[in-house]
Amino acid sequence: MAVRSLRCSSLLVLGLWVLLPGAMGWSGGETVSVSSAAGKEVVVGAVDDPELVASEVHMMIKNSTARRALGYLSCSTGNPIDDCWRCDAEWHRNRKRLADCGIGFGRNAIGGREGRFYVVTDSGDDDPVNPRPGTLRYAVIQEEPLWIVFKRSMVITLEQELIMNSFKTIDGRGAEVHIANGACITIQFVTNIIIHGLHIHDCKPTGNAMVRSSPSHYGWRTIADGDGVSIFGASHIWVDHNSLSNCADGLIDAIIGSTAITISNNYFTNHNEVILLGHSDSYVRDKAMQVTIAYNHFGEGLIQRMPRCRHGYFHVVNNDYTHWEMYAIGGSADPTINSQGNRYLAPTNPFAKEVTKRVDTDSSVWKSWNWRSDDDLLLNGAYFTTSGGGSSGSYAKASSLGAKSSSMVGSITSDAGALRCRKGSQC
Repeated sequence: MAVRSLRCSSLLVLGLWVLLPGAMGWSGGETVSVSSAAGKEVVVGAVDDPELVASEVHMMIKNSTARRALGYLSCSTGNPIDDCWRCDAEWHRNRKRLADCGIGFGRNAIGGREGRFYVVTDSGDDDPVNPRPGTLRYAVIQEEPLWIVFKRSMVITLEQELIMNSFKTIDGRGAEVHIANGACITIQFVTNIIIHGLHIHDCKPTGNAMVRSSPSHYGWRTIADGDGVSIFGASHIWVDHNSLSNCADGLIDAIIGSTAITISNNYFTNHNEVILLGHSDSYVRDKAMQVTIAYNHFGEGLIQRMPRCRHGYFHVVNNDYTHWEMYAIGGSADPTINSQGNRYLAPTNPFAKEVTKRVDTDSSVWKSWNWRSDDDLLLNGAYFTTSGGGSSGSYAKASSLGAKSSSMVGSITSDAGALRCRKGSQC
């Protein structure tokens, strides 16, 4: 994580960052600082022309399809991300192709594409201030872009939050990698991160400890909630093909002005509050947030927040919702929610059939919010309560790719979660 000296202006931009759980209230170490992104507007990833996003995605899919017709690839799943790379039996020699396959608002997240490969050989995390070479923590704190892979399958139990530096890819393909039973992943005030192919589960609250965030900086961390992936004031983030479950707080949280995010192809299970997008009703800088939720499977043992949105613009597209106990999609503070081509299977509980929930808000207020359902498949009595006047401008900002028919959701999401990839075979 590149560092700069702390300035009063940074405190004004970031609001109450020193008081928030898990925030970088550094006191000690070689420098007193915040990350490089903190000196910038953390909404740098906001899309000025979302229609351009959709057209670029369509072009990417068209080009990929044309290459398949020429014999470049030999399979097709209907999932545009997977069709971009999974058909290649030499995927392990072409790992960085993944960075060219992004869709949605986080499509420009290149991770460590421009850097060298780093192989994790050591599953240990004994010293969060002075991590050993070969460990995952040593890799993610480096200043240079890195594409991080794993020599073998391993379970990594982190002593403290894994604080990532910019331009990193964590690529678990070819091994079974668990981040489990300890702290988990923190993406704070950085940019261009890809998290792919991990099993993230049983994350615990940690903190009140020194943690290194770059080769030249470490500092004091306050208590972290125990999220699986915590995205805080970050942009150009892609979380793809991970299996997430049973963490102390959220499985994925994105707050404090984070934007340009895609959450795709993940398998979520056994958790209460699954995804939180937006810090608080009063934190208006999250109005610039744009997040794509695509091709995920929300599976057994889930209760609510798939996602729970505040402010901002959210494209929920071609996901499979097979379990919820309270509701699937919720929000407050006037978020724009564009639900397209999803499959919603309601639970048997007759009082939990509604897909949507406006949290702690009277209908006289939320009736003007733009929430729409377009070609969603509503099963077992599920119903989606729409609202708003359908402003084309509002929904344009919540549109990030072309939705496929909801009838295809089962096949599109059938391989959601961490994949079992073997060298020399299609993944």
